[in-house]
Amino acid sequence: MLPRWELSLYLLVSLGFHFYSFYEVYKASREHEEELDREFELETNALFGRLKKDPTDFEWSFWMEWGKQRLLWLFLGHMAVSQLAMLLVRKHRPWLLTAYGMWACWHVLGAPGVAMVLLHTIIAFCVAQFRSLLLSWLCSLLLLSTLRLQGVEEVKMQQPELCSVKDSLFMLARGLGRLLCWWGLAELMVHLMYMHAIYSSIPLLGAVSCWTLGGLALAQVLFFYVKYLVLFGIPALLMRLDGLKPPPLPRCVSTMFSFTGMWRHFDVGLHNFLIRYVYIPLGGSKHGRLGTLISTAMTFSFVSYWHGSYDYLWCWAALNWLGVTVENGIRRLVESPCMQECLARYLSPPARRRLHAALASCSTSMLILFNLVFLGGNQVGKTYWERIFIQGWPWVTLSVLAFLYCYSHVGIAWAQT
Repeated sequence: MLPRWELSLYLLVSLGFHFYSFYEVYKASREHEEELDREFELETNALFGRLKKDPTDFEWSFWMEWGKQRLLWLFLGHMAVSQLAMLLVRKHRPWLLTAYGMWACWHVLGAPGVAMVLLHTIIAFCVAQFRSLLLSWLCSLLLLSTLRLQGVEEVKMQQPELCSVKDSLFMLARGLGRLLCWWGLAELMVHLMYMHAIYSSIPLLGAVSCWTLGGLALAQVLFFYVKYLVLFGIPALLMRLDGLKPPPLPRCVSTMFSFTGMWRHFDVGLHNFLIRYVYIPLGGSKHGRLGTLISTAMTFSFVSYWHGSYDYLWCWAALNWLGVTVENGIRRLVESPCMQECLARYLSPPARRRLHAALASCSTSMLILFNLVFLGGNQVGKTYWERIFIQGWPWVTLSVLAFLYCYSHVGIAWAQT
């Protein structure tokens, strides 16, 4: 471990950079508010006074609108049916929940939607009876291409461990409290910082200051994190109330310092699904390094296909595959006996920790850049690459790496707790 004062300094610098860069984004949002309002029609909300809302994040706006109209009430109905069935007719609880689920599906999707869900389920079940891995995969990919839906986390056919009414009420109060805090933070971010609208205006993105550019990157990835705390948190709370154990919620992206760590800890359910159903069936690491590279490439290809198979998604998947491959190669080199002996001979444990953070800062810079392609598209990634690493060399580039060096120390310490 490093001295406490040194870790405290890294934490202070990291927080300072977060808040100051966010302040720069706030100033840029206010300066260009009229211009962005004309182009993207910013929304007013009585809850936040005179602050206008950036509505250009489609996913957040879409689910919030559906949530207010139907989904929130359907979730509350599921919770009520589940808890009442547990108290009154526990034996028939699965059938009651099935009936409610079908009704809710019909209410949201209509009769054609319910028919499509049943048709896909029946087709998948029938194909599974052939016990053919290739046939099952072809069927699944075909069904996925017709729906373009997010994958559904598999739940084992096991008897859930139901909790008492008192425990359920406590879990509900705590879960709703957290969800309201996350929702409030996400809404506050899109009212104070118009990062999505600025990302949609490439000329404006190319004109803002470097501090604002860095703040936009941090605000974008942190908003993505908070958004998924809400979108994952609601079904996760319902699963806990039903006695099931959902995957852990995403880990804060400000503590991520590697590609492998991001893929393992942000969406744990997706990671487990990919390892179990894509990476291992393709051979994984059983066929040497070339087999590992191919299996990993096919896994990222599936992720891109899963998300919609757009051009920028293939670019994002390829860049992340490259990042994971390079990280694994460097880790394999550093963990070799010869290198371990050399590092132990010439570097003290604190010095090795600082070397780790220095390497992690380079990895983190690429991790943020590559994921900005996912969040904003190829043009946003190209703009960041040119402004930070081409036009900004050497001082802007080195400053970014210095700040990310502090972030990496915080992330490594967090991972070790």
